[in-house]
Amino acid sequence: MASIAPEPERRGIIVGVDTHKHTHAAVAVDELGSRLGECHVRANRDGYAQLEAWAVSLGRPTAFGVEGTGSYGVGLASWLRRSGYRLVEVNRGDRRSRRTNGRTDTLDAEAAARSVLSGRATAVPKSADGTVEMIRQVKIARDTARKGRTSAIVTLKAVIVTVPAELREQLEGLTDKALIGRCAGLRPGPIVTPVASAKHALRSLARRWTALDAEIDDHDRILDELTSAHSPSLRDGFGIGADTAAEMLIVFGDNPERIRSEAAFAKLCGACPIPASSGITNRHRLSRAGHRHANAALYRAVIVRMRFHQPTIDYTHRRTKEGLSKRDIIRCLKRFLAREIYRRVMTDHRARPDQQHPNQTNS
Repeated sequence: MASIAPEPERRGIIVGVDTHKHTHAAVAVDELGSRLGECHVRANRDGYAQLEAWAVSLGRPTAFGVEGTGSYGVGLASWLRRSGYRLVEVNRGDRRSRRTNGRTDTLDAEAAARSVLSGRATAVPKSADGTVEMIRQVKIARDTARKGRTSAIVTLKAVIVTVPAELREQLEGLTDKALIGRCAGLRPGPIVTPVASAKHALRSLARRWTALDAEIDDHDRILDELTSAHSPSLRDGFGIGADTAAEMLIVFGDNPERIRSEAAFAKLCGACPIPASSGITNRHRLSRAGHRHANAALYRAVIVRMRFHQPTIDYTHRRTKEGLSKRDIIRCLKRFLAREIYRRVMTDHRARPDQQHPNQTNS
């Protein structure tokens, strides 16, 4: 009886995807770097299924390199993750390569695939499917409301400078709260004089400020509840309130194990020391890369600790006697705080019953 020959093993392929709002472009290369084909699909679930079927028809997909996993590619990334594929986040290609080779969607997709193949791209994207994603969305609403509130009171004070004297004299010297309350209660009546129009404008700005202030309080309450429930150890840290905790958790994402160490987290926050100049030197500065909002959150927490946290106050006095400037001390404290935050977040993550243990880590 003739034996049945086993099926040959399918070759491994890597797919690079350049994502856009309405369509995605994909290019597949094999493990030797040969270009196998390209595909354009719609940015919806039918398109994601079409892309997956196209990739499987060419070989055995070992990885998908996707640009924009936090924006236009978030839907595709979620689809591929649920399907069990290895997903790699790819940053935009370097400018020199784009000037040399030109730029199209397929060229960008091919560059994404080759960056995964060469090992240049290794980052694991955020899963964006849990509590941290909820925190991120609420914080976006809060930050924009806060900007609007600030703009409202700045504009209100600017308008007061130019209103008729009899109205301006009634409002001068008031605190911000008293000024808002007074302006919100103005009764302009028919808009037939400059005084009436000024009252109308001031009342509108004051009521806008009041509405945005109430909205911000609502956002703060939700952020406090979400961050306390998701990472209680982080919230127990001195000087780490809901806003700072939210910013830190957003950097980690819903899959914090993608950050391989506390040093990698410090680099993501721009709090890692790097040499300040070439040659023989012992001068260092903090990296200007990383998440700038997270860096600012670290700074705010450090300033709070320098004023009210006795161990930090003692450390500041000791380092000042050693000759360090205040700027250098803050840099050291930011690095220490980044280490502490990493340990607190990872402690909460390991204690979470529904945690997952993916095999991928982010450099």
